[in-house]
This record gives sequence, C-alpha cells and structure tokens, in this order.
Amino acid sequence: MDCQYLPLTATGQFSTLFLDYISQKEALQPFYDRFPSLEAFGDQVKNRVFDEAKRQTLVRVLERQYQHIPNKPDFSVLAQPNTFTVTTGHQLNIFSGPLYVLYKWITTVNLAKKLNETYPDYRFVPIYWLASEDHDFAEINHFTLFGKSYIWETEQRGAVGRMNPKELKTVFDQMPEKLFLFEEAYLKHDTLTDAVRWYVNKLLGSEGLICLDPDDAELKQLFAPVIKDELLHHATDTLVTQTSQQLEALGYRTQISPREINLFYLDDQLRERIVVQPSADGTSTYQVLTTELRFSQDEMLALAVQHPDRFSPNVVLRPVYQEVILPNLAYIGGPSEVPYWLQLKSVFDYFKIPYPLLMPRNFALYVNPASAKKMDKLGVTPEELFWDEVKLRRSYTERISENSLDLSEQKACLEQCFTEILNKSVRVDKSLEGAVLAEQTRLLHTIDHLEKRLKRTEEKNYETVLNQLMTLKNKLFPNGGIQERSENYLNFQLNDPQFVHKLVQTFDPLDYRMLVLKD
Repeated sequence: MDCQYLPLTATGQFSTLFLDYISQKEALQPFYDRFPSLEAFGDQVKNRVFDEAKRQTLVRVLERQYQHIPNKPDFSVLAQPNTFTVTTGHQLNIFSGPLYVLYKWITTVNLAKKLNETYPDYRFVPIYWLASEDHDFAEINHFTLFGKSYIWETEQRGAVGRMNPKELKTVFDQMPEKLFLFEEAYLKHDTLTDAVRWYVNKLLGSEGLICLDPDDAELKQLFAPVIKDELLHHATDTLVTQTSQQLEALGYRTQISPREINLFYLDDQLRERIVVQPSADGTSTYQVLTTELRFSQDEMLALAVQHPDRFSPNVVLRPVYQEVILPNLAYIGGPSEVPYWLQLKSVFDYFKIPYPLLMPRNFALYVNPASAKKMDKLGVTPEELFWDEVKLRRSYTERISENSLDLSEQKACLEQCFTEILNKSVRVDKSLEGAVLAEQTRLLHTIDHLEKRLKRTEEKNYETVLNQLMTLKNKLFPNGGIQERSENYLNFQLNDPQFVHKLVQTFDPLDYRMLVLKD
C-alpha cells in the first residue's frame, strides 16, 4: 500500500487540547508524567511495581474468562515480574463498531511488538479492556454496512456485557450476506462479553491481544479500597474539578464532569448512580437512583467489602480501576479519551497509583483501489480531501481553470488609486476623508462580490469534474465526517480478506500523524 502522512493539525478533525498534547505544549506538562516515546517506556517500566498476588489473581481470572475459547493465549507470562501490559479499552459495539475501534486494537498490538523488540529483558502484553459494565446501550446497538444501518432492538437493561446477544438473529436475517464470524460469536454465546471476546480472539488473538472483562468479583476485590475511599471521602470530585478549572483557565474545553460519588450500583438489569444524602443524626444515607435501594453508611461500607462487584466505576474511576488490577504501562486512547485522562492525574496521585503513559491511537484514512484510481485521475491530494466542500470546490476550480479567478491584483490597484485620491482630497478639504474611505470600502466589496460570482460561474463550467470530486469526497468522508468514525471494517474486509493483516503490517504505534493508505 502507498502510505502518505498528514500532520493531525492539517485535518481539521481534532480539539486544541488533543493537538497541544501531541505537540507537547509546555503548559500541559503538569497534567501527565511522561510523553509516550520509545525511550519513555524504559523509564516507565523501571518505576512500575506490581504485586505478585495481583498477578496471580489476574492470571486466574483470565483463565476462567477464556475457559471456552479455543487457541487461547498463554496467560502464565503475566505472572512473571518482568511482564507488563499496554492497554486500550472501548464499548462493546455490535459487529466491532466504527473502524477506529479496530485501529485501537491494532495500535495496542503493534506497540507491544515494538516494545518486545526494543526491551528484550521484559515482556509486553496487549490488553483490550472490555467496557462490559457500560449501560449506554444506544451507543453500541447499531452499525452501518455498505450504506445500510442495522439496529439491535431489545428490552434488556443494565450492563451491556451481561446482555444476551442471541437477539441479534433478527439483524442477521436482514443482511444480504452471511457474516459467519459474527453469527458464531453472537448466536452461540449467552452474553455480549463472551461474544466479543470470542470474535476478537479470532481476529487478533494470534497477534497476542487479550480481552479482559472487568465485571468480575475477584478483580473488584482488588479495587475495594478505592471503592471505600470514594464512598467516604469523595476526593475525586474535588480533585477532578480543580484540574478541570486549571485546564479551562488555559483556554481548553474539558471532557468529563465528576460526581460527588463516581460509582454506580451494579446488579442484574441495573446500573444506576449512587448518591449520598445527609441524615438527621449526622451520618450519611446512600441511595441508588431510580430504585428503592437505600443503605446506611455502615451497610454501604460492608457491601463494599463483601460484594465489591456490586460497584461499577464511572468514567472518572474506571482508569484507576484499570491501573489497580493490571501491571500496565500505557493507555492507548482516541482524541476524546486523551483529553479526559489529562483531567485525572491528581486522582492517581491521591491513590498513589502510577499514572500510565497516555498514547494516542493510530489514525487512518483508507482509500480502496477504486477510490485511489479516482484520486490519481483527478490529481487531488489527501490533504485537500480533508478540506470542507466549499473550500475544496473553489480551490480545485482555481487549479484546473484556464482563467485567472483571483482579483487581488485589481483590488491592490484600486487601493493604490484611492490612496492617491485620499491624499488629494484631504489637501482640499479634510472633511472629505470619510466619504473617500466609504467609497473605497464599497468598491472593494463590489470586487469581492464579483470575484465570488466569477468562481461560482467557473464551478458551473466544470460541474462534471467537480461532481466526480464530490463523489470521491463523500465516499471517503461519509455524511461529511471522517471515515474511521462511521465506517465498519467489514465494508473493506469482505472485499479484501487481507484488510486487517495489511493494517497490522502498516501501522506504526508511535507515529502520531494521520496515515492515508492508498491500496
């Protein structure tokens, strides 16, 4: 494949906070420890100590979670003190969701490979953190294949990982062709978590990617001290609020807002916020919203000890949970995740947990052979395709037109003439200055208007080729958005069974640019 690279700043797709982090702007350095470079991992690994008992728990849990998976990975390596993880996470979108989810997996896999080559005295394992406890079903219940949207309708509630995916048979019945990988995953497993683990292992298990389900009683036991602290002291609310204010004072928009208690109550068909209410006797009462569940402080703390699996961290504490149970060095996230992790360093400091290297995932625009041929025929560059349609049309028209459509020379001449007219006028009568300047402004506006008319007229003259250009633009940027945020990988994999393999061979996890892949 032909690989071209664009600075992320040239794409117009990313927030200022994310771009400033990528460029290592000095003002952001207090909000993380080390910027993710190959050398930084050498320092990170030396400062990451992980308890042996936790390693044994992790291995035991993974063995149990993978007990029905054929050709499962060798988890025993995680019991070794010189083994560390690099982790990405995402919701359990049906049929894997948008392309960028696959990009996150591949970035993580390739990062582990590169680290294993660079630091042979250590072992590095790629982890996919299954967001099985998330309850926002509307975010995962749909995907698009060859321009048609498919939706999973259900009455199930609560954590999505616990839902039974066999209802997806109605979705398969609507499809024009068989998707054997996903039919076996969804129709032969009783939970969405099990189904996702199965197909991810099929896709990238051979590359070493391990799926971890955090909705696990043993893992939650390791997290219990953080749960108790959050119930009693609510420190994370204050810390994240302070950090958010600091970022906003620097001119950035923050991603997440903390709660007084950043935990949900988790049970079958239920994941609801926990709120605290003061009681008349000075103690606290804990309520689970939208339910009749209420607990005294003693009851809630006892529950945290006896059943920590009843507690589910929200977006503020989920990263802390991850670092508690994994010997982790880096988190690989997207352009929305990286900014909210920058809000959390003080929380890690409070709990005395090492803050991981915060890595952007790979970004890519994939151009299939048909679109690549059209690009070459039109002579359009990758950077131009990221422009909005108005700018793209006008710029392209000016490039291919045989006529000069730019009236800047004429405007310069007019301004020079009016400078002379103004000098003569004010020598006669200074009160004429306003009238001369107003006439100059009016005529310059007239020239601007004529220039726009010229360009619009010339666009009509080249309507056929411009329509071809816009067709290409809409193909690569569906619905006006970036390809990786809407297209499913099956749109390419079904036509090219080597698609995933090509991405694995091409992505460089430490290259923080937009990769344009012309096949």
